[in-house]
Amino acid sequence: MKYKLIALDVDGTLLNDDHVLTQGTKEVIAEVAAQGTEIVLCTGRAPSGSIPYMESLGLEGYIITHNGAAAVTVGSTREVVHEFAMNAQGLEPYFDYCRKHGVHFDVNTTFELYTDRAEELDPEILEMYHKFLVHPKSMPAWSEFHEPIVKITASGTPEAIDKVQQDWGLWEQEFNMLRSGDYFLDLMHKEASKGAALKKLAEKRGIAPEEVMAIGNYYNDITMLTFAGLGVAMENSPLEVKAAADAITLTNNEEGVKAALEKYCLEISSSRS
Repeated sequence: MKYKLIALDVDGTLLNDDHVLTQGTKEVIAEVAAQGTEIVLCTGRAPSGSIPYMESLGLEGYIITHNGAAAVTVGSTREVVHEFAMNAQGLEPYFDYCRKHGVHFDVNTTFELYTDRAEELDPEILEMYHKFLVHPKSMPAWSEFHEPIVKITASGTPEAIDKVQQDWGLWEQEFNMLRSGDYFLDLMHKEASKGAALKKLAEKRGIAPEEVMAIGNYYNDITMLTFAGLGVAMENSPLEVKAAADAITLTNNEEGVKAALEKYCLEISSSRS
């Protein structure tokens, strides 16, 4: 067994465009896990939007969430393994910008998501959150906010988020600004990334980088693809992501994760030939 730890991105990678985890992919992941390989989801989602997929796969262990800003255990306790807490005092200019320009944003702790006047959100925004299995709460007064903040996300049309990214890119930046999807721009602690979190987890588990495999499809996956001994990009990835990877698999709509696991991880036996 060459790979002891496999990190899987969720949206655009593990799930198809209908946000479905196919039965074929489930079965192959189960086979790989049965060989003793540890599977970890490494996603921009919150725990509430990713743990259900671990549970549906019958897997325990860890998930890396919020693009590496937090990692938690899978199970009834849902313990925080680590958090990259942001400097809350530096966030207000970003909030002011979003409110001035009509850009929707949310504030994420490890387990909760807050937004302005959650009870008044447009149905299309609520639908977006529900698609990711998230139920937003109304943000309290800033002076009453005491939980560690791990991620801020601005969302909108690709053109609107292009503009936000361009404008914020001109600012003196103390945060890691990361495009996590066509519709999303994230701010996190400067040291937070999927690659950094995967490195921490591998060290915790006593696993060397060359024994790690990672599969992803977007810019926020590049750090984990380059950390892993084998980084696999989906065919539906941007060119820059493919360039950072060691190998390319099929698209997320063609069960690319299944194909990659079969190629690189399953021990070929007469039962599969």
